Amino acid sequence: MLPQKHRLKLDKDIKTLYAKGRSVFGMYVGVKLMKNNLEVSRFAVAAGLKVSKKAVDRNRIKRQVRAIVHEHLSEIATGYDVLLIVRKEALEKKTAELEVELMKTFRKAKLIV
Repeated sequence: MLPQKHRLKLDKDIKTLYAKGRSVFGMYVGVKLMKNNLEVSRFAVAAGLKVSKKAVDRNRIKRQVRAIVHEHLSEIATGYDVLLIVRKEALEKKTAELEVELMKTFRKAKLIV
């Protein structure tokens, strides 16, 4: 689970990020990011009904993505708000494959230090 200070929770922050953030897309996860002028980066994970109709599947994939982010927090640049948008293709992948692809996407977005 992500530490409290690394969670992006406010609806207005997420909507602003979605509307004005820079987009980078990978095979399994899309990333919207924007500078936040804080000492930490904050993360939110979204998996819509297009990913799966079952809440169990959507919640499982969101937990996996959050765990990957938590594992790599020390490598990720600080001072960003990040929205991770999960794609349907991520459901069929193992956590290790998802981790490799997510890290590629972070490098593409220049979030890895």
